[in-house]
Amino acid sequence: MAKTCQITGKKAMTGNNVSHSKRRTKRVFDVNLFTRKFYWVEQDMWISLKVSAAGLRTINKLGLNEAIRRAAEKGYLYI
Repeated sequence: MAKTCQITGKKAMTGNNVSHSKRRTKRVFDVNLFTRKFYWVEQDMWISLKVSAAGLRTINKLGLNEAIRRAAEKGYLYI
């Protein structure tokens, strides 16, 4: 699977390395991803998600059920 957060949909970005002489070469800014297991109380099961740091904060703020519902609505997560 690609380097994408399953809750927020964040992906890797591209940009430039800029040397002292201002020469530009391509580089990738990766997402701060973690593989975490969560206990989903409503479904009475454990699920494993690839989430970013911002995705973890979203889960803490909204709750797992609401975060999964919103991610599925936006198409980031397939249940």
